[in-house]
Amino acid sequence: MSDSSTASTGYKTPNPKLSDSPLQERLRLAIVGHTNTGKTSLLRTLARNPLFGEVADQPGTTRFVEKLSLSSSNLNDAVIEFFDTPGIEDSIGLRDYFEQLNQNKPRLDGVAEVKRFLTTPESQGRFEQEARVLKQLLESDAALYVVDVRDPILAKHQDELALLARCGRPLLPVLNFLHGHKDQTQTWRKALANLGLHICVEFDTVAPALDGEDQLYQRLSLMLEHHTYVLERFRENIQAERQARLNTAYTVIADLLIDVAAYRLNVKNDTTALEQASQNMHNTVRQREQLCIRELLQVYNFRQSDYPNHPLPLKDGSWPLDLFNPEALKEMGIELSKGVAAGAVAGLTIDALTGGLSLGAATVIGATTGGLWQGARKFGRQLLGQARGYQDLVVDTPVLCLLALRQLHLLNALCHRGHAAINPIEIVEGNNGHNKPTIWHQNQLPPILRQARNHPEWSTLSHLQKTSIAREDAITELSQQLKNDWHLTS
Repeated sequence: MSDSSTASTGYKTPNPKLSDSPLQERLRLAIVGHTNTGKTSLLRTLARNPLFGEVADQPGTTRFVEKLSLSSSNLNDAVIEFFDTPGIEDSIGLRDYFEQLNQNKPRLDGVAEVKRFLTTPESQGRFEQEARVLKQLLESDAALYVVDVRDPILAKHQDELALLARCGRPLLPVLNFLHGHKDQTQTWRKALANLGLHICVEFDTVAPALDGEDQLYQRLSLMLEHHTYVLERFRENIQAERQARLNTAYTVIADLLIDVAAYRLNVKNDTTALEQASQNMHNTVRQREQLCIRELLQVYNFRQSDYPNHPLPLKDGSWPLDLFNPEALKEMGIELSKGVAAGAVAGLTIDALTGGLSLGAATVIGATTGGLWQGARKFGRQLLGQARGYQDLVVDTPVLCLLALRQLHLLNALCHRGHAAINPIEIVEGNNGHNKPTIWHQNQLPPILRQARNHPEWSTLSHLQKTSIAREDAITELSQQLKNDWHLTS
């Protein structure tokens, strides 16, 4: 789905991208409501554009009508035009003014009353903001009335709705900022029903439900039967694009895991060389994870500033909750035996290159980053004696599991994040809402990653990497398994 803000007389619009076409079928929707309820935030999230308009925690941020056009990528003949309007600031005063205008004058219907008001000097003065809202609503097919459910229901809200109803256009209330306010949400639903607004939609612009957009367009379709074609096509497009983003994200994560599983360094059996190679391997894997994070943020059109906690800062010479810290494994809920937990500090496995042993059979787990080689002497002195002077370093299974879980939790957070969100993304450790532990929590690798251990040429992190159809097939297989095994929280 593409978006644009296009210029028109009387509108303040940024960065035009899409030219209008007279052949396109258009649905015009006004975004209306009290000040500071999240009207601009709604459009940012629908357009997946964190730069649209201006969002601030203060009233009256939007002072002009701003236009946003959304077109479906598979529906070139249909466009939905949204008009972000200023907040209604003095609905009580304006309703009283309407009553004054009606005194000793012939009774008019609601639309005629609004048009008469728009010709008065007050529409250019005291009620200028309200006049912009009512004028835009008259020119639209319907309106989304954005409600901040954290607010108590006051007389000003009833007066707002009475004024908007005079325009004779369908109103769909959008209940915003829902999390942690279930009781207020139900109170608002009852109050809206008492005013004749029985159809509404819950859509949190900061943390929308996975099917939030779908529900919004479905509700609109019930109200606007003449625009059902456009709205149903948009729903289909939204579902297709959501699945496409997920497919891309799983591929990005699979690419990372194949890279790291296949990564190995052949190192001389020398304490200094081993320590240096270990540090290099740690840093290379960290950097590869950062690349994956940037790619995931880009898939969902978020900025790096939305996830500022990576890369993790050094503290007292260590990396708190870093990939190579066993506490990070515990925090993420990965099952570890006592021995594995100790070895995971280093996060690397030493594969002894012996003539009679298969790859991975001769493994020695280090005890600490600084004491990795002491652990090697303790658990594998005999194996290392046969290593002919060299060892292969590979990333431990627990670290690979942690790497997978961190990306999957980030993906879950991105799927539930609206583009109006201001606070940085925070990843909750543990199962993060999952009902069942995954294989990653159980410290197990899927077969394709175990196979990748035997193919160092699959890793782009070493000079051994070669273009390979087998590598692409491995990424595809792992991506599909991630999709089947990892279920996003609702």
